[in-house]
Formats: sequence, structure tokens, C-alpha cells
Amino acid sequence: MQQQLTDISLVDDYQRRFEYLRLSLTEQCNFRCRYCLPDGYQSDRTHQFLTLSEIRQVINAFSELGVKKIRLTGGEPTLRRDFTDIVALISEYNSIKDIALTTNGSRLYQNIVKWQDAGLTSLNVSIDSFSPHQFALITGEDKFHQVIQGIDKALEVGITKVKINTVLMKGINDDLSQCLPWVKEHNVDLRFIELMETGEGQSYFNRYHMSGEKIEQKLIEQGWQLMVKDGLSGPAKVYQHADYLGRVGLIMPYSKGFCQSCNRLRISAIGKLHYCLFGDSAIDLRDLLNSDEQKTLLQKRVLNSLKIKPETHLLHQHRAGITQNLSFIGG
Repeated sequence: MQQQLTDISLVDDYQRRFEYLRLSLTEQCNFRCRYCLPDGYQSDRTHQFLTLSEIRQVINAFSELGVKKIRLTGGEPTLRRDFTDIVALISEYNSIKDIALTTNGSRLYQNIVKWQDAGLTSLNVSIDSFSPHQFALITGEDKFHQVIQGIDKALEVGITKVKINTVLMKGINDDLSQCLPWVKEHNVDLRFIELMETGEGQSYFNRYHMSGEKIEQKLIEQGWQLMVKDGLSGPAKVYQHADYLGRVGLIMPYSKGFCQSCNRLRISAIGKLHYCLFGDSAIDLRDLLNSDEQKTLLQKRVLNSLKIKPETHLLHQHRAGITQNLSFIGG
């Protein structure tokens, strides 16, 4: 019976295959980014985030359903005291080929070696400006140099998949001359992510949103060439240039056909399966995370949930679903 579930795998009604799971570990964050948590994280004491045991049940079930990549997100996932233990747990599953982390980088320099030893294979670090002053204004933390040191350390110890996430904001960080010199000297992917509207961020979105197509056009004019994607890649369009060690990517959720290549599912820090970052509902899995005996029921619930996954999000209609801010599910 278990083999039959594995054969079914995670495919929705639009023939999209899901081999990539984004797992949020906490909604807490130690930054106060203007577009996400400008007033800082407000504790909800009714929330109990997934335990290590519950996370094991999630990984066990999804690995058998064909998931090959796990990304640990938040909030800031490294605020979990058991973060290294979580990475080590996932690394026990040979079918998981990529254990990735999305982080603000504040704890990177001190911890990257032990995270790598535990099994971490790739890294996404948020840097919304390469101006230290502007970085502090956006994040509420004067930690630009600390984050850069962490990235340098990650590259030095052999983390080969390093991406920099920059949320694109009109008039704030849309000047390529600020970041391209750094990309020229570092073997990383710098990815501009279009600012997305959330329940709490409507006014900020209206003021600062700009299309990534404007950045894309500038890249093309400067001789950058579009690269071919691999199967576990995200939605970014990635460009390379012969004179640069690094690459530049664009994630443009407002572009036509963006959702056609969707390959990921999301589980929140409180154990809810979100079929879309901007979906109208979520499926609670937590009651089935207590023991191995519940695994088949858990897998069936996950498979059945794909029937309600829509073909596309409704961001163009200013419908952000239940996402109040990006720490809520894990960006």
C-alpha cells in the first residue's frame, strides 16, 4: 500500500509535480523589515511551533511522496535552538538531495560550519541593499557587514549554492550599479524578487512595487544571457554574463504564466499545508503528526489537498489570501 502512494506522488490537476517542500520553523524574526514586519515580531502565545518529533513525521511522509528538496524558512528559522538538530534529522533521508536554508544571515558567520556538518547544502540570504546605511533602514538592524562576513564564510567552507534575495523596491534598491560590482566578484546568484502585496502591506506595496521586467531589460541591454533551468529550481529567470562570477535572477510573480512551473508546497510553523503562498485556505496536518502509524493517513490528506490547489494565484486582483505578512508562512 505504501508503495502505491509513492507511485502516485505529488501531482496536481494541472500536471504540476511537487518535489520541493518549504518548511517554516518559526514565525519569529529578529529583523524588522519594512515590507514584512516593520514593527517587529508580535508574539502570539497561542502558537506552538512544530516540535522536532513532528518535523520528523513531516519529512518521513513527504520524502516517500517524492519530495527531494527541503527549504527551511521562517520568520528567521535559525532562531530555533534546535535548528542544527533539524538539519541533521533531514539529512538522515537519502532521498532528500538538497537541504536549503533561507535566512537573514545574522547568525551565519558563527554557525555555518556546524550547519554544513549537519547536512546543509544550500543557502539563501536576504540582502535588500548593498549600502550599509540603507540596509539598516530597511531591516531595522545595522548588520550589513556581519551578514556579508557570513556569506564569505559560507563560500569559504564550500557551500556551493549561495543565493542572495533582494526584494525589489522602486527608488530604494532598483539601481543595478549598487549590486553588480559585488556579483562580479562572488560566485552567487543575486535574485531580485518583486515586492508582493500582503494583508498587512497593501500601502507599502502600492508605494514601492515595480515590475522586475525593468531590471530584466537593463540586464539584456548590458549583455546578460538567460540560462536554462534545472528540475528543482524555483521560479527565477536567471541570467549570466561572461565577465561576472555571479548570476542575476528575477522572480516576477505578476508576470504572465508565473504559476505554470510551480513545483513547491509549503508547511507553516504550526503544521498547516499551504498549497500557495497566497491561497485562501490551508489544510491542518498537525493531528496526524503524532506517530509513524498515522503516516498513510497523513499522505492521503496531502494528496487529496492537491485537488483544491488552483491554477494560479490572484495577486493581479489584489487578493493576497490569508497571508498577512511573509513571516506567516515563510516567504
